[in-house]
Amino acid sequence: MNHKIAIPFDIAKRYLFAKKSQNVINIISGISAAGVMVATAALIIVLSVFNGLNGLVTSLFGHFDPDISIVPTEGKFFVCDSMQHEALSHVEGIEAVSCIVSDNALLRYGKRQVPATVMGVDNHYGNVTDIDSIIIEGSFRAGQCTIGAILAEQLGVSSSVFVPTVTFYAPKRTGKVNLQKPEDSFTEHVQRVSGTFMVQQSDYDANYVLADIDMSRDLFCYANTQVTSIAVRIATGVDIKKIKKDIATIFDGQNIESKDKWQQHENFFRMMEIEKLMSFFILLFIVLIAAFNIIGSLSMLIFEKKESIAVLKSMGADESLTTRVFLFEGWLVSVGGALLGLVLGIALVLAQEHWGIVGFGDGEDYIISAYPVELQATDVALTFVAVIALAIVAAYYPVRVIVGKYYREEKV
Repeated sequence: MNHKIAIPFDIAKRYLFAKKSQNVINIISGISAAGVMVATAALIIVLSVFNGLNGLVTSLFGHFDPDISIVPTEGKFFVCDSMQHEALSHVEGIEAVSCIVSDNALLRYGKRQVPATVMGVDNHYGNVTDIDSIIIEGSFRAGQCTIGAILAEQLGVSSSVFVPTVTFYAPKRTGKVNLQKPEDSFTEHVQRVSGTFMVQQSDYDANYVLADIDMSRDLFCYANTQVTSIAVRIATGVDIKKIKKDIATIFDGQNIESKDKWQQHENFFRMMEIEKLMSFFILLFIVLIAAFNIIGSLSMLIFEKKESIAVLKSMGADESLTTRVFLFEGWLVSVGGALLGLVLGIALVLAQEHWGIVGFGDGEDYIISAYPVELQATDVALTFVAVIALAIVAAYYPVRVIVGKYYREEKV
């Protein structure tokens, strides 16, 4: 180690652990280190909770959403003919493709009527999503409809009833409204209910119904080559960017875009990221307060060691070396507190992850029984670097000013 660092570092260690004439200095130093430790642990825990929530929501969406969704950038639909569909299916890395025709309609079962989003899907939809894993009643069958759990409850329909059927109503896209017979302005279709799904997200469970794509095309007056989106499943480990480029080549000239799972819920995940970032800075502010406590203890220590400053000066130590002695002492307190905080935070997160220490009561009314957490190495590294950098910056100027003042006052 360079002598410019080794000498002041050794002296700083002796000052830190040596007995002080004023015991309050040790107490304040301990409180400062404890403050840094608690704030650092809180940062690790809070960031891990946000990671856990993000992972939980992603897993819930993942059962219903495809790996890639091809959607129009303008209008409601785009054209996908048989040649484009065939070319898409043969792209290296794509495992399955499913065409979708989706729009809003009115559903009626008995005397109950509820508006919903109808997703007309073909018989490949079960291959591009994990829809079978979220079926809670009946089954998903091509050519029939599968309804969200909340929507099914609102309609009062159940697949266990003998041959249950739901009637779909949608306004015709062309022609004029006949005021004398307004019912002629609507397209009507009846389809059997084969099952009920539950994503455990109200946006899906209360609004969506999966139906037959041919029925949806007729209901919403779309041509056989028109689709509102295309769902794509890709193989594990495949480069999504390359797949998107291949898709753009196939649909060259059409206004389409390929969205991965993050982009399909971009607003939600972006909000989660903003909340995580704001929480990080709020807790970092607490670290700053703890760092100012370290400055207080260093100021008292420097005052107590005025005679030692004179001794160091008489031995030939310049002002820079003397300043480094007390800076290293402050940094030792900060680093010690930060390391203890990291160990504590990581231990608590791992304990929660494996044993679910903090739960949701009996857990019967919740998706999971305990708070979700996920420890990420990047968060640990970012927290440690940020805490240490903040402590270094906060201590540098005050220590340099105070030591410089005493150093110049002392006479050799």
